[in-house]
Formats: sequence, structure tokens, C-alpha cells
Amino acid sequence: MKSPVSSAFLAAVLFTASGAYAEDVTLIAPGGMRCPIDRMTPAFERKTGNKLKATIGSGGGTHQQVVKGDPFDVPIVQPPYQDVIQSGNVIPNTETALASVAVVVAVRKGERKPDISTPDAVTRMLLAANAISYPNGATGAAAGVSFDGTMKKLGLFEEMQPKIKRVQGVTLMQLLTKGDIDVAVTFASEVADPGVEVVGPLPKEISAPTELVGFISAHAKSPAAAKELLSYLSSSEAAATYKACLMQPAPAK
Repeated sequence: MKSPVSSAFLAAVLFTASGAYAEDVTLIAPGGMRCPIDRMTPAFERKTGNKLKATIGSGGGTHQQVVKGDPFDVPIVQPPYQDVIQSGNVIPNTETALASVAVVVAVRKGERKPDISTPDAVTRMLLAANAISYPNGATGAAAGVSFDGTMKKLGLFEEMQPKIKRVQGVTLMQLLTKGDIDVAVTFASEVADPGVEVVGPLPKEISAPTELVGFISAHAKSPAAAKELLSYLSSSEAAATYKACLMQPAPAK
């Protein structure tokens, strides 16, 4: 005769086998990782059973949180990051190159795409624009820090200040689609509006792509789950997602 509790017992066993070892794993990353993290989270959770809790912030802000030792299992940072290693808050030998992302120029869909093939062409594009916008480097936004440097290389930083438009509560892409600015400049992975088209990356002579590097935290609640996440972020499956987000995956080791 079958026991009346056999079905309940079997269900409990199956639940234990499938979900008992699931972990919450936390990640902090700069804005350039928003697109791939959004896309990879469901697949990572299905594959591992772990729940990913991601915090996306500015490059500078993320960097400082890691240096201070804020509790995240997997931090992703941008060079230079020697102070991150020296802080003791990451495990140095887990350093893993993930991808790089270029700063690109974007325009409204259907608008003429300006020539940005050379530094001189970028100069002409900026001088011809009535208004532009890009993330604010003064607040730690990595794309903004990069483009501030680009304009300084071109000798245009001061001259362009009156043309820069930022509106609190209005995104960069909204400014562009509403016609408030002529061009937007940001990381390729941050351009995700159907009303916007990417013109292309800025020339490498004036704008080197930004690298993104992951570590396992020295304070990880579950080092095994953190290792699974970092391994997934550097996998061939992740590489396809980086490419879909207009990023360049790090070379496979």
C-alpha cells in the first residue's frame, strides 16, 4: 500500500535536489556593462540556479565602492585599478578580462550620419553641431571621462562647453530623439533606443576603448557562486552577448 505522504516526500526531495544549493550572488559594474548584464542574467540564472543581483553605476562610483570594500561578490572595474588590488578587497589571481567597449557617436534615426573617420572629421562634426550631450565625467561616468579627454586632445574642451546640454531626469537618448541635441556620445553598449542610430566609434587615436575586468571579492559570501558568475561572464556564451551589445569580447585564454 502506498504511503499517503510519499508524494509530498518525493516533491521535497526533488525541491532539495534542484534548489537547495541556489545562492544569491551580487555584482557591481559600471554603466558600460548594463546591456550585457541585462541580457545575460536570465540565462545565468537558468544555467546555475543562482539569483543574480546586479548594481550598475558610474565607472568612478563603482571603482570607489570596490576600493572601500562594499560587499559585492563580483566587482567589475575599469583600468587603472591597481588601487583596487591594493585595497585587499579583491582576490588578485581572479583578475579576468571580460570585454572592451568603445565610445560612439549616435544620431536620431534617419538623420544624416556625420563623418567621424578621423580626428579632424570629429572636430568638424563637433564644431558644426548646435548642441551635444554625453555622460557627465565630473560625476564619475566613465564614458564622460573618456570624452572629456577626447575633446582635450582635440583642443575643443573649453570651446564646446556652451554646446553641452544635460537635463536632470531626461536621459541622453531622450534628448537626442526629442531633437534637443544633434549628436550624443556614449558607450556603444548604452545605445538601446529604436529611435537612435550609431554612427560609429570614435577614432582610436583620440578615444581608446574602455576595458572591463572582473574579480572575485575577498568578501564574497559564496566564493563558489562568485566563481560560477565570473566564469559565465568570460564564457563563449557571454562573448556572443558582448558582441550583440556592440562590445568586443576579451580574447579567449
